[in-house]
Amino acid sequence: MIVPPAAVGVVGGGQLGRYFVLEARELGYETWVLEPDPGSPAGEVAHRHLVAPYDDPDALDQLGAACAAVTTEFENVPAATLDRLAARTVVHPSSGAVSVCQDRIAEKTFLRDNDIAHAPFAVIESEADLAAVPASLFPGILKSARLGYDGKGQVPVDSPDDLRAAYGAVGGVAAVLEKRMPLDLELSVVLARGADGTVRSFPPSENAHAGGVLDVSVVPARVEPSLADAAVELATRVAAVLGYVGTIGVELFVCDGALLVNEIAPRPHNSGHYTLDACTTSQFEQQVRALCGLPLADVGAHSAAVMVNLLGDLWFDVAGREREPDWAALLAIPGLRLHLYGKTEARPGRKMGHVTVVADDRKTAMAGATAARVVLGLPGTVELPG
Repeated sequence: MIVPPAAVGVVGGGQLGRYFVLEARELGYETWVLEPDPGSPAGEVAHRHLVAPYDDPDALDQLGAACAAVTTEFENVPAATLDRLAARTVVHPSSGAVSVCQDRIAEKTFLRDNDIAHAPFAVIESEADLAAVPASLFPGILKSARLGYDGKGQVPVDSPDDLRAAYGAVGGVAAVLEKRMPLDLELSVVLARGADGTVRSFPPSENAHAGGVLDVSVVPARVEPSLADAAVELATRVAAVLGYVGTIGVELFVCDGALLVNEIAPRPHNSGHYTLDACTTSQFEQQVRALCGLPLADVGAHSAAVMVNLLGDLWFDVAGREREPDWAALLAIPGLRLHLYGKTEARPGRKMGHVTVVADDRKTAMAGATAARVVLGLPGTVELPG
């Protein structure tokens, strides 16, 4: 076990890294962040912020020498970075696990090869592959293999006639075409797995997206207990086959009552932010515990919760003029918790924070979240498919 006051580090300086740092500090650890942005959310709350590229050898050697263990807050960290750090210190998750999750071709192939349920797909690595895509995959969604997130690098494709144009729209890079499935609802499971194989899973959340970006997460999800248990079992299997250590998010589709794995996030997940306010332990404390080999904590939810993302669009009026959301009115809503990430510049589509409404039951939490959306100028109801 790595115990306080040892130093722990995180590669990446966004909001996920910020919460990791805050939880690690609360537990008594010294905290380091490697992030090229000098004003990063994680860097501003860490004991030490190394302002350098993620592949800077001197910064990596300094981080590896100072920290007893290092993690990452995003999946696109270069595998070579994690390998260099692992030569000097404990690193979780491993570069092998991260490599699977940062490339859609590797991820889909991993699911297929391990008989983990997923949507049918085809790999497209060049224009020469377009003609061989089976007609059964249409309508589908073309997704670039790398660097795609929050709807970026994704293009709907209704028929084979649209595929060439869609491939050009994603830049003609390696991609997967995934069949668009009949969706009952979307779930995600966030769990922590220790190096000894111990797993603690948070209650599955029900999610809705807008423009490819997570909009709302609700706990408890509208599913039978047996399906919730099956979702946890499926996510647990994914983590075990990956040999994963740390906090992981597994996105799931429920299609005609069956579970399919959509994506794997080798880090805490946006849909798990509700754990900060509605659970006895947050996903970020579990990340610290798993990284350091501490016993994983209890993960029970003591409240129902609805989380709503706050995107940078809220900082602008309909004419495009800058404005500040009405925080006072928002904070007057019973059970509402406001989280702002400390980002200095608001941009449309950028995740600036979130609110979570906690209550004794789902209906009350949904009502509070709907009231919050009215204050924020978002659509006035919490919209969920199904």
